Amino acid sequence: MTTLTRPPAEPSDRKKRTGHGFRRWLLEGIPEVSGQHQGPHGVPKEHHKAQSWWKVMCLTGVDYFSTLGYQPAIAAVAAGLLSPMATIILVAVTLAGALPVYRRVAKESHKGEGSIAMLERLMPRWTGKLFVLALLGFAATDFMITMTLSAADASAHLIENPFVPEALHGQQVTITLALLAALGLVFLRGFREAINVAVVLVGVYLVLNAVVVVVGFGHLFGEGVAVVDWWKALTTEHSDPWMMIGISLLVFPKLALGLSGFETGVAVMPQIKGDPSDTEEYPAGRIRGTHRLLTTAATIMSGFLITTSFMTVVLIPQAEFQAGGKADGRALAFLAHQFLGDGFGTVYDVSTIAILWFAGASAMAGLLNLVPRYLPRYGMAPGWARAVRPLTLVFTAIGFLITWIFEANVDAQGGAYATGVLVLMTSAAIAVTLSAWRKRQRGLTWAFGIISAVFLYTTVANSLERPDGIRIAALFILGIVVVSFASRVRRSFELRATLVRLDEQALEFLAEVDQGPIRLIAHEPQRLDSERYRTKLEHARAANHLPEDADILFIEVVVDDSSEFEQELDVHGVKRHGFKVLEVHSNNVPNTLAAILLHLRNVTGLMPHIYFRWTEGNPVTNLTKFLFFGEGEIAPVTREVLREAEPRVTERPWVHVG
Repeated sequence: MTTLTRPPAEPSDRKKRTGHGFRRWLLEGIPEVSGQHQGPHGVPKEHHKAQSWWKVMCLTGVDYFSTLGYQPAIAAVAAGLLSPMATIILVAVTLAGALPVYRRVAKESHKGEGSIAMLERLMPRWTGKLFVLALLGFAATDFMITMTLSAADASAHLIENPFVPEALHGQQVTITLALLAALGLVFLRGFREAINVAVVLVGVYLVLNAVVVVVGFGHLFGEGVAVVDWWKALTTEHSDPWMMIGISLLVFPKLALGLSGFETGVAVMPQIKGDPSDTEEYPAGRIRGTHRLLTTAATIMSGFLITTSFMTVVLIPQAEFQAGGKADGRALAFLAHQFLGDGFGTVYDVSTIAILWFAGASAMAGLLNLVPRYLPRYGMAPGWARAVRPLTLVFTAIGFLITWIFEANVDAQGGAYATGVLVLMTSAAIAVTLSAWRKRQRGLTWAFGIISAVFLYTTVANSLERPDGIRIAALFILGIVVVSFASRVRRSFELRATLVRLDEQALEFLAEVDQGPIRLIAHEPQRLDSERYRTKLEHARAANHLPEDADILFIEVVVDDSSEFEQELDVHGVKRHGFKVLEVHSNNVPNTLAAILLHLRNVTGLMPHIYFRWTEGNPVTNLTKFLFFGEGEIAPVTREVLREAEPRVTERPWVHVG
């Protein structure tokens, strides 16, 4: 009879299965399972030293600035002789569109959540979750192609170096796979982004590019015939100036790779040193530092984009930009070798390879932070997705597949990369437009609306011109949705409460039950009149033979947003019509009841008993309602959640159904 009133004294701890050595290593660092650890605000965050904004700019700059390794060549292939004009339009969109948008994003998501989190807040419940899953597909496209494109371009710089053995020529796919494998191995051993390393890489890389630009323009001014020949060819091909502008507007979406880096710039906000007066609600110093980061990075990159697009298209024959040409994916490296010699060119190649590889590392780190930030919280990721190493293996394998499909071709991957970047930027523009509209800022609403329309046009134009980006993103979205919902179904019987708190009145109700057991009647909160409570109590007594003098509590779960998965629970004690009621707001009923029953057992030492009536209706329909709306088949699901959470029968709260 012991288990009817209280658990056995001093119960032994449940033995944890350690598994094999490889499994332990693979899942090292994985957090405890859902519902059995404190919530995200229950444990102080790990201390980290904030840095000056310009140092953090170098961290995001390994992604943003590294595109100079391949952007001028891609621009020359996409726009031809019009490359400088198309680049000027791209810079205008950057400074007048992307920069204001992400300055606003930084202001409204100062914890580094980015535009996806803004849209999540603006679009709650299942609609918001599905929209976030789609955006995660495009974000995964952006980060994955960053890895594969950067590795492919790094291998191109390596192969074309004159000091590299002839045996490596034609082995671009193999070298790219080796770089990706090395990246995966680094993360398997444990990788920590080092801002100081990024500062050195970016500083050296920008100085070397500045030298190439200065020397290149020296040749332009010294050999004016090159500019004359370019202008003559341009006017011969496009005699009407308005036609030049029109064509540039049409082709500039192909240059969208030069817009990358803004989302990363917001993501690294927590690394930026703020003011002593900063508050958690509004860290003004951190926001100001992020604005400086975004503005400075955009200004530096805009200057390099304009100068390099003009210099390379004038000084390099068009044939060299084509597949197999010496400037294919490495236009600035081509000029570095040609004008400054193979010694300087080799230094430039090494610097470019290093920053491109580090850009891949930054992208991998972004993926490893992005997936755990959303999917486990939605209950839409397998348990192993909380660990770094299994995700690293998955992303590395996907990188291998993308490299094999595109044959490590930089130009071929440009469309997919641009698609991921543009969709994220479009979503950010829409997010800030909706934010301005909700705050009744009419002028900003119109301004951000126009920017959204520009990005939407750019995204559509790029997708129509190069649909491979949409195809890849669609595959990522499909994979994420399938895995997410399969995981949600598989994890539906987990405890979801990250923390359970009882208010003073609830504790007083429990203190009155000094002998046990704790008897609770599950009650639907739709009807709260006295007759409903009285009828429910009489039924429970008749069906379960409860003593007339038994101290009985009602427990009610109010379902708010059933699309949420994990949640902290606040249990309030209230009195209605003379009955004692425990009330809690949550995202579902059965898992919440199970978590509260286990918590009551732990804090009181008494055994809880809960009493249900059978749910009317088709069981399959009720189970579907539970999966998507948190209600439905309550009694059997509550019992199943308890069985999964507490394998020891003698310590498991009792479930009665009549």
